[in-house]
This record gives sequence, C-alpha cells and structure tokens, in this order.
Amino acid sequence: MTPAPRAARRAAVAALAATAVLTLGGQAAAAPVPQPRTATAETTAQAREAAAAPETLATLSRFFSREGKVSLTAAQPRIEGETVPVHHLSPDFVAGKSGADVARLEFLATKAVSSDGQQAALWTAKTETGWQVVNIATGDDEFRYAGLGAARLPGGTVFREPQTDAWYVAAGGRVLPLDEDAERAVGAGGTSLAAYRVRVTQAYGDKLPGSAYARRGAAGGFAEPAPPASGAPVGLLAGAGAGALALAGAGVLVLRRRSPAARRP
Repeated sequence: MTPAPRAARRAAVAALAATAVLTLGGQAAAAPVPQPRTATAETTAQAREAAAAPETLATLSRFFSREGKVSLTAAQPRIEGETVPVHHLSPDFVAGKSGADVARLEFLATKAVSSDGQQAALWTAKTETGWQVVNIATGDDEFRYAGLGAARLPGGTVFREPQTDAWYVAAGGRVLPLDEDAERAVGAGGTSLAAYRVRVTQAYGDKLPGSAYARRGAAGGFAEPAPPASGAPVGLLAGAGAGALALAGAGVLVLRRRSPAARRP
C-alpha cells in the first residue's frame, strides 16, 4: 500500500473512532474511565466475564455473519484461550516524564471464534458501570503478538505503536521488534529503551494531547480521552489501524487489519 492511501485509510479510522458506539443488547457503552495501571487476576476475570456474556455472544453472531460467510444461527461463537492485556505506547513516555513506562494498559482482549473458524478480538475496558466490551476487531493480532513477545523476551511488556501499526516487546532496557513495521523502525536486533524514547519523542512529541496537531484531529496523533457522551472505544489512539467500517445493525467499530500472513515476522 502506498503512503497516501494508507494515510487516508488511517484518517478514516480516526474519524470513526471519534464517533463509534458499541451497542450490546441494545445499550450504548458506558462512559470511559481511566484504565488500571496493570491487569490483575481480578480485573482479567471481570473482563473475561463481560466478553463471555450472552449479549456479547449474540453480537458476535451478527459480527461473524456480516459478510455471509456463515449464517446468524450457525455462527455459534465461543470464547477461546486466555484473556490478555493489551498495551499501547504511553504518551507520558513520549513526553519524557520521569518514571513513565514505555506503554500503558489500553484494554484486555479475549479471543472469539465462530463455527467456521473466523477469529475476532473482544476489547474489554473499564467503564463507569464496570467492565464492558467496547470494540470487536477482526483477526488475532493481540494474542499472536503476546505469544511472540513472551517467547522473544520472557517477562517483557508487549505493546503496540498505533501510529505505525507496529508491535514491540520491552524489558531490561531493551525494545525488540515483533513485526515488519517495528523491524523497519528499530532494526532486527532492536534498540535500547533510551534510543527508542528519542525516536518516538521526535516522531510524536508535537502530537501529544493539547498540541495543535491533536486539536486538529489529525490521524496519527495521540487522541484525548473521548467525552462521556460519545461512547467511543476507550483509550483508542488516532490512527489505530489500516481501515475501518461501521457494522450496521450491531453498531460495532470493526478495525480492518492487513493480512496476518503478510505481517508475520
């Protein structure tokens, strides 16, 4: 994909993310609140319970049947595997704040699989009324990169740089790439945490909340938290993917990712 079309598609994601409302069981998502610093056993259990709720499974049936690959009644979605924390590059780290972690918890992801093998990630976040599913995304990126990160740097923090759709793992002062986008940015052998901070500060330091860039709503910048009335997905950053589509009927923001086969490291 050439830079111009890719930028245009990311702009579409940013526009949709600003207005998208997830409706489960006919109810709009509750207002977002700050997410926990870390995912504990208790919060993970609460997130998984929300992902496995009957109303969520009903929405998943509509999601998996949206393109006619499987019928609504035959979709029979099920929850599989572990619920994993998903981190994104932290604005505080980009801003150079003392003691800031490289990434912050954005949501917890739970894998859903349909009867015909389709996969999706249920993004669950804390809201003012408890843990709720705030987005459904195609593919298995969250789980695949969690596994790759654990294998490459055990105990490290796996995180995504949404502006470039790159995945990394960080620990012990090192940042290692987990996909081709990240490898292009830091090299196959990775880089030091200090050098990575220099790179992201140069790239995004003028795009943090409150900047002129962010106020313009330009794709690729760090978005301010959505206002309570919006019902937008919690904690999403502008430029969160490679295209988007509002799913009619279910009211779900669907992030269309590049083919996993083309992105495997």
